[in-house]
Amino acid sequence: MTAVLDTAPDVRKMPPLKIGPLTVDVPVVLAPMAGVTNMAFRRLCREYGIGLYVTEMITTRALVERNDVTMRLIRHHESETPRSIQLYGVDPKYTGEAARIIAAEDHADHIDLNFGCPVPKVTRKGGGSALPWKSDLFRDIVKAAVDGAGDVPVTVKIRKGIDDDHLTYLEAAKTAESVGAAAVSLHARTLEQSYSGEADWSSIARLKEHITSIPVLGNGDIWSAEDAIRMVDETGCDGVVVGRGCLGRPWLFGELARAFGGEAPVVDATLEFVAQAFRRHAELLVDFYEDELRGCRDIRKHAGWYFKGYPVGGEMRGRFTQVNTLADIDALVSELDLTAPYPGEGVEGPRGRSGRARRAVLPEGWLASRTMNAQESAELHEAELDTSGG
Repeated sequence: MTAVLDTAPDVRKMPPLKIGPLTVDVPVVLAPMAGVTNMAFRRLCREYGIGLYVTEMITTRALVERNDVTMRLIRHHESETPRSIQLYGVDPKYTGEAARIIAAEDHADHIDLNFGCPVPKVTRKGGGSALPWKSDLFRDIVKAAVDGAGDVPVTVKIRKGIDDDHLTYLEAAKTAESVGAAAVSLHARTLEQSYSGEADWSSIARLKEHITSIPVLGNGDIWSAEDAIRMVDETGCDGVVVGRGCLGRPWLFGELARAFGGEAPVVDATLEFVAQAFRRHAELLVDFYEDELRGCRDIRKHAGWYFKGYPVGGEMRGRFTQVNTLADIDALVSELDLTAPYPGEGVEGPRGRSGRARRAVLPEGWLASRTMNAQESAELHEAELDTSGG
């Protein structure tokens, strides 16, 4: 890394983040992202800055049944501490058992529960950000996880609600607090918004006023260290959760660490630096999969994020999305103008998926009642049949 240019804003000294018995020196959390936040990416982010780095979303039943893919996804490198796993489940039984396995077999130091996923294949079965609408089921799942986890702290990630007419976040957070959750994070959008539009940070401020005994973390539209400081100043939240903003920019965690008063390497994000980071990411993926071809196939989707705003034309980016070996990457990097400086505004701002608001995809009749009925319980069971490991 080249210690040349520090783009972090003025320091906003923050106290360490306390999650149950855990202390995270810098109040920054990596949001779970499917196909992204595997061991390789988490290791890379840690090389730039301190924080809490969470696994991809893990299906509870898949973990209980010890699906091979799932058991690989929950692995942590020896350098990772504290270790964090995010669980997705719709059945208190499987959620509690998954939490017990994690705690009893020492798979992690922290468990996060996902009630924020807006993907239709999840919400149409009543899972993810659809689930808190059923207040009794939400309570039972969180309590089962807390009871099963024992001394391992359990946190909860939620959205504002289904849509602006069906908000659940204040009630859900209070419920989680009451049954022993150690923190709650809010993605300040509704299910209907998905990742579109702007996050409503005022809802994070309202949640912080509503929840007083455990930390409240804010999530949504943090693209820079300046954004993180502004969120804390505007909402009073105890920490920030960063997702899409770090895609192709894992060194963002270094900027965040310095912005919050921690220590981290200062980097000059020239094209040479970015190419080296891309290559390092590929190396870590090869190590994670123990397969060079598979690791290089995985890095392909990251090329557009890493080289956004840099003088890397469409034809060259296309070639980066076809690499099969580390040698292929080296050959392509050798063709770049590595003297190209950090382009500034060209790489700033939103990245990753955004899309547009769409009508929430829910089970039939889901909004008719805040409590589960027998038919809904039977249909919801199907959402736990997914043992794909994700």
